[in-house]
Amino acid sequence: MGDYLYMKVRLMSPRKHGAVFFDRDGCLNDDIGYLHEWPKFRWLPGAIEAVRLVNQAGFLTFVVTNQSGVARGLYSSADVDTIHQNMAAELARHGAWITSFRHCPHHPGFPSGDGISGCQCRKPLPGMVSGLMKSWSVDPGRAFMVGDRETDVGAAEAAGIAGFLIEPGNVLPIVRRELRRMKAL
Repeated sequence: MGDYLYMKVRLMSPRKHGAVFFDRDGCLNDDIGYLHEWPKFRWLPGAIEAVRLVNQAGFLTFVVTNQSGVARGLYSSADVDTIHQNMAAELARHGAWITSFRHCPHHPGFPSGDGISGCQCRKPLPGMVSGLMKSWSVDPGRAFMVGDRETDVGAAEAAGIAGFLIEPGNVLPIVRRELRRMKAL
């Protein structure tokens, strides 16, 4: 309860906040390709601990993920939301949380009826990251992104924050190093 009240007071403050942006597939969980069923979800080593460490540092925690399976008609945005709800529930059991989840349902090769023509959210475009930064009053100097693809790093850089490319299962050392560098730990 104390952590919740602390975070609520921090979020209501007019100052800008530190934040960590995580890619999802290949960073927090196994990238099995077009994941849309919770029973197939598997956390990568260190992922839950990395999220909890960000929370303990008092930083906002975001997941930003491209989900072209929606544009391809393989699953729906509701299926993506279900995965995120289950992630949040499991993180909560470990004393961790995600401030906000965002996904891009678009893919230029599969134009659909959900507005691909003006898409600014598909990484490496910065729409998801920039939108969250604005909505949550994030300080770009105290924010970074971790992902397993160059598109993740590109989205971070386009949004004006640092981006770090990792191998699957290596999220915790990067998060720990960067939080220490920012003197958040």
